[in-house]
Amino acid sequence: MLLARIMVVLLCLGIGVSLVQWMLTGQLHYRKRAWNFFRISVVAVFIVLTLFALERILGAPLD
Repeated sequence: MLLARIMVVLLCLGIGVSLVQWMLTGQLHYRKRAWNFFRISVVAVFIVLTLFALERILGAPLD
């Protein structure tokens, strides 16, 4: 869980820094980098939520 929190913080920082660089310089590759960080974070959230769901399904006691 700690690894997931660290990953979220780093991805948010990456998106924020890339957007600030894009606003300051106007170069489009910073905006593209922010978009790629966002896409990676959406995939990471999907993976974590899938793991939580699998844990919930597989960890349920059998009657």
